[in-house]
Amino acid sequence: MRSCNSTITLTTDFGNSDGYVGAMKGMMLGINSDLLLIDITHEVKAFDIAAAAFVLRQVIRFFSAGTVHLVVVDPGVGTARRAVALRHNDQFFVGPDNGLFTLLLETDTPDQLVELKAPNDGPLSSTFHGRDLFAPSAARLASGVPLEELGTPFAKLKHLQWAMPIDDEEGIRGWIVYIDHFGNCITNISRALFEKRQTGRKTKGYAGSGIIRGIHNTYNDVPVSEPLMLFGSSDLLEIAINQGSAADLLHIQRGTPVNIVFGDLLDSASSHQ
Repeated sequence: MRSCNSTITLTTDFGNSDGYVGAMKGMMLGINSDLLLIDITHEVKAFDIAAAAFVLRQVIRFFSAGTVHLVVVDPGVGTARRAVALRHNDQFFVGPDNGLFTLLLETDTPDQLVELKAPNDGPLSSTFHGRDLFAPSAARLASGVPLEELGTPFAKLKHLQWAMPIDDEEGIRGWIVYIDHFGNCITNISRALFEKRQTGRKTKGYAGSGIIRGIHNTYNDVPVSEPLMLFGSSDLLEIAINQGSAADLLHIQRGTPVNIVFGDLLDSASSHQ
C-alpha cells in the first residue's frame, strides 16, 4: 500500500433529510474506522453537476496532498456512464464520469484515471452507487490502496467546459454561474478580465431587473437593501444586495446574462468604480 492521507471530503445533492449520506459514511467507516470524513455540502441542487463543480473549485486547494474527494451528483446512476476514480495534482477524486470532473479540474486527461470495478464483497444497487461503489472505493483509496488496483485505466473523462465571457473595449458580457445561500449571484467574469478591460473607467452593470453602478469592496459599502457589484472570495464578479437576496429582489437565476458597460474615466477623487 502507498502512504496515505485518511481524509475524505463528501459533496452530494442528497440533502440532509434522508439517510443517504449516513449510509455512505457507515460504509466507509466499516472499511476503516480511522477515516476523517469532512462534509463540503449535501445541498447541491438535485442533479446540478455544474453547481457541485463550482463549489468544489472554491475549496479543494485548501486540502492537503492525498485527500480523497468523494463527489456524488449522479443523474445517470444505473446507466452506462462510467464510475471513476482519478488522481490530479496530488489529490484524488471519486464519482461518476458525467462531465463534473472536467468542469472541476479543467482537464479531461488527469494524471491518472481508472474506471472502477464493481465490488466483490456485496451487491451493487442500480440506484445507489454512492453507497455501494463510490464510498467503498474512496475508503480504500484513503486507506492506502493504490488507484490502479481499483479499476481499469482509460484515456479521457467526459468533456464539459464552462461558458466564457465575451469582452471588447466597451464592456463584458457574462452569465450567472452560481447563486449562494445568501442570494449572492456569482458571475463568470474574473477580476483579471475586468481590470484588463475597465482601465480606470466608470462601470455600470445590468443583470435581471437591476442597473448597478460602480464596484465596491464590501457589502456594507451601500445602504441595507441596496444592490451592488463586488469581487468576492472567488475573485469573480458578484451581484449582491446588502443584507438581502439579489437573486430574489433582482429576479436573477443561474444563466441570467450580466452586461458590464464601461464609460468615462473616473476622476481621481472617486472612491468607487
